[in-house]
Amino acid sequence: MLSLRVATLNIHKGLSYFNRRMVIHELREGLRALDADIVFLQEVQGLNERHALRFAQWPSTPQHEFLAEGQWQHAYGCNSVYDHGHHGNAILSRFPIRTIGNRDISNHRFERRGLLHCAIDVPGAAQPVHAVCVHLSLHARGRRRQLATLSDHLGALVGPFEPLIVAGDFNDWRHAASRSLSARLGLQEVSIESSGRPARTFPSLLPVLRLDRIYVRGFRVSAARAHGGKPWSLLSDHLALTADIALAARI
Repeated sequence: MLSLRVATLNIHKGLSYFNRRMVIHELREGLRALDADIVFLQEVQGLNERHALRFAQWPSTPQHEFLAEGQWQHAYGCNSVYDHGHHGNAILSRFPIRTIGNRDISNHRFERRGLLHCAIDVPGAAQPVHAVCVHLSLHARGRRRQLATLSDHLGALVGPFEPLIVAGDFNDWRHAASRSLSARLGLQEVSIESSGRPARTFPSLLPVLRLDRIYVRGFRVSAARAHGGKPWSLLSDHLALTADIALAARI
């Protein structure tokens, strides 16, 4: 049975909790230690000229390239552009990325959001694995619209029996996403499957809210874990979430 480890993390643009320190180098080491096959990242800095001047060791390459170097292929979806740079979502994959698509799902110009969709050729899988990275709105009405757009988008592009992973920062403290994605796309959340409830991932120093999720279809979940304590509590305002999953026999 084909097994994968997947991870998701809002990297807070490579800065520590209160933006005091650059932690992108420690993040790279941490992500490598997780040993994930597919990594979903949010708030990835594609370019920031101000931070490059402020921090002496700021990487010369975009953060997704810096984090992926030597370990993963990478895809980046630019969501927010400003005078000194841009940021968005990224997917890192140990396996070949066949296609990359990024869709704007912003509700207004003051909160730019995107849906990064990759089809990944996973050895041993009869069909590409669809991997979707999202970072949803802070506002409930905006999240409802974005979840509807996500369901419409994937319903049109991904067959009902194709393997699918949707992960990211859902900002969903009311837990509406699980009901919506289960009803419309047949997705199940890994922490709910593993322990009965979504994992607490925010704020990283004292996690209370269950904001970060990994949803799967066509996979069996064997384990899910939010990585609390050091070093993760010091590397972002969110905790990393991982899941060990196995491709179901019917795929």
